[in-house]
Parts: sequence; structure tokens; C-alpha cells
Amino acid sequence: MRINNSSSGGSSTLVLEMPSRSQQPNHSEKDVPVFEDVSAGALPSPTTATPRLQKWNSPRINMWRCLATFYSFIILGANDAAYGALIPYLETYYHVNYTVISLVFLSPVVGYSLSALLNNHIHTVYGQRGVAILMSVSHICAYTAISVHPPYPVLVIVFILAGFGNGLGDSGWNAWIGDMANANEVLGFLHGFYGLGAALSPLIATTLVTKANWQWYEFYYLMIGAAVLELVLLVSTFWKADAQAYHTEHPRTADDTDSSGSSTPAGIEANSDSEPTAKKQGIFGRMSPFGKRAKRKSQTAEAVKNRVTILASVFLLIYVGIEVSIGGWIVTFMLRVRNGKPFASGLTSMGFWLGITVGRLVLGFVTARLFKSEKHAVATYLVCSVALQLLFWLIPNFVVSAVMVGFLGFFLAPLFPAAVVALTKLLPKRLHVAAVGFAAAFGASGACVLPFAVGAIANAAGVKVLQPIILAALVLCLGVWLLIPTLPKQRMA
Repeated sequence: MRINNSSSGGSSTLVLEMPSRSQQPNHSEKDVPVFEDVSAGALPSPTTATPRLQKWNSPRINMWRCLATFYSFIILGANDAAYGALIPYLETYYHVNYTVISLVFLSPVVGYSLSALLNNHIHTVYGQRGVAILMSVSHICAYTAISVHPPYPVLVIVFILAGFGNGLGDSGWNAWIGDMANANEVLGFLHGFYGLGAALSPLIATTLVTKANWQWYEFYYLMIGAAVLELVLLVSTFWKADAQAYHTEHPRTADDTDSSGSSTPAGIEANSDSEPTAKKQGIFGRMSPFGKRAKRKSQTAEAVKNRVTILASVFLLIYVGIEVSIGGWIVTFMLRVRNGKPFASGLTSMGFWLGITVGRLVLGFVTARLFKSEKHAVATYLVCSVALQLLFWLIPNFVVSAVMVGFLGFFLAPLFPAAVVALTKLLPKRLHVAAVGFAAAFGASGACVLPFAVGAIANAAGVKVLQPIILAALVLCLGVWLLIPTLPKQRMA
């Protein structure tokens, strides 16, 4: 619009001229709206634009948030991998048999299940700040309770709390990063740090117990300190990511309106200017969980009913079960079936987890650049994994087996991140947190169920059953993945 001010015979005339369509600024569909300088005599033209995907370094606070979540995943990996290393010492300390001691593998399932059910609600009511606080406090409380070596039934319950904290972090940070540009690469780093924690934890725990003569529960003194640092890092970086920020990034749609037709999120009250004003509710955020909640469709229920969420959840359940079963039983297999020495056999477990770490750091870039979509990449990686598993099983040589298990970890590495990216591509944004949260938490339960099943079968048939079980699980994993709908092309920055 141009304003002309002409004077003729002492009168002034204002002429408003609207620019023609060809003169209006041209914005692509993915461009962020650009407002021109009003002082230059131009006003912004109305346009409908789709916001750009966030990046790991844009906005700038994301750099610090990513670093905080990377550290958090070291804690998650250390938590999961410590179980297997400490099982022999727990068995001796509490004087219980193998079946009873294996409950520490199963009890975290309850915590993962709770996190799957509550994850979306926590985001809605407290935002990512609430996830940061609740998961870190759960870790601190669990590790503190374990460090005082309570009676065994109490210990089993405490592991439920640790599983709840892991489930919240696993689902929350996967959903956040999975919706970024270049998500394969960033998720690769995220899960690479999980592998790093999983590789270091058994080594540190075993060294402290066998070399420094620590009691098994004293290892958790270190975990307490690590969890306190986790609380500081996550809360400080996600402090402004409260419920109001969450609802801004995940706007409600017509399907989410309450019975009165209002699309105002629960806990948000409209002020006199019709602007949403959040109720202040302490450090967790501005959403009140105790106020009257709007009658809206449950996003978790909607996400779980979706075929894509179900397939991804089953895929992750099998995959995580494979990963933890190999990591948990490989030492025993190398000792008893490949007749290896204790130290060398222990190194094969570390080699597997290092393969996971390197694979997640490297193959995230390969997936995004060499394959049409994640569906093609994951299918290729699984075929390679099946071939490596056959070589591992059929060639009875210690060195060959050690090398094969390291490469197996390398090709298994990107499967979890790729499944998360697939969910964010196939589902609407409003369901991302609920769907990824459920799939990640449900999948994490595979870390408890399949290793326990392997152990139960091994009691009767020997630990050699690990190989056919893993091979069958890999083939099943490939079958489930092929049922995933066709994915769009890679999302780049």
C-alpha cells in the first residue's frame, strides 16, 4: 500500500494504492513469514506459511538443550547396562536364586508402562520442563534408595522408579529431536551417547567391585552424583519450555476442542482480551493439573489406535530386546560356548556397545544421504545384521565371533532413531509426543522381557540358544518394518 499526499488549492488528498498481485512478495510454502520494513513505506502482505523445522542449533538455546539430553542419555544407557554386570553380586548378597534375581530385569517394565501412559499428559500440563524435573528426580530417588541396599522386595520396587525415569526421558527427548530437521543425524548422536553410557557402565561397575573392593551398591553413589548433574543441566536448559511453550509449538486442532467448541487448552483461561493466560503453578510450569480439564479426545488413545504407532511400537519392542539380550548375554556365551577367557569375553560386550555407539554417530549421516527414505535404510541394515548374525553363529571361532558382534552392533545402531523419524513423518505434529512417547516406552520394555526370556530358556537348553533366538528376532523385526507405510523423502535443513 502506498500513501500519496498531494496538495492542490490548499487541500490535501490521501490516495491509497494497493499493490498488484505480481508486486506482492513471493514466499515459498516453507518460508517463515517476512515482515518488510514499515518505515520504507511497505506493509506486510498476508500469507499462509508453514514454520521451518527447528534445528539442533536454531534457536540457539537448542544447542544447550541437545547437550543436556545427550548427557541424560548417558545416564539412561548406564542405568540399563549396569543390571547385567551387577547381577552376580546381587545374587550373592541377597542369597536368592536366578529366577528371583531376574525380577530386577522385569520390574522396570512397570515404570516404562507408566511413562507411556503419562508422557503426553506431563507434556500437556508441565511442558518439557516437567519431563526434565520428574525424570531426574526419579533417577535421584531410585539411586539413593539402591545405594542403601534395602531388602530385596523393596529393591525390586525401586527399579520400577528407575524405569519410570528412563521411560520419560526416552520418550520425551526422542519426540523432541525426532521432529527436527536432520533428525537422523541428531538422533544418531543422542542414541550414540546412550551406547557410550551402556559401554562404560559395566566396565566401571565391574572394575570397582573386583579391583577396588567396593560393594555392589556403592556403584550407585556415582549414579546419584550423575543424576544430580542431570537435574541441573536439564532443568536449567529447559526452564522456559513450560506448558504454554508446549501448546504454542503444538497448536490444538478442531479434533481437540472441548464440548463447548472451545479450542483453549486445559488449564488455560481466556482473559478480557481473549488472549490465553496460563495459570501459574510453581516450578513445573503454568498449567494447573488440578483445574477443571476440558473434555477433549485423548491424544495418547488416538495415537495408540493408529496403525503406524502400533507397528513402530512392536518394531522397537523387538529391536530393544535384541540389543539388550546380546549385550547382556554375550559375555556368558563367549565364556561357555566359545571357551574364551574372562577378560577377553568381557571385552566383547564392550565391543558390541562401542559398535552401537559408532554406528549411531556414523550411519545417521549415511541414512540421510544415501537412501531414499528411512524405510529403505533400515531394511538394508537389517539384512546386513541377519548376515552378520549367521556368521557369528555358524563360525565357531572366538576372534570371528568377537568381530562379528561388533559389526552387528554397528548395523543395529540406527534402527531406533530411524523408527522415531518414521513416526514423526507419518503422523500429524499434535500426535508426535504421544505416539513417540508410547512407542519408545513400549519398546524399552523389550529390554526387560526378551533378556529374561533368553535366560529362562538358557536354564533348560544352555546359553547357546541365544543365537537362534536373536536370528529369529532379527527376521521378525524385518518383517514388521516392511509393514510400515511408504515414507516421504529425507527431511534436510
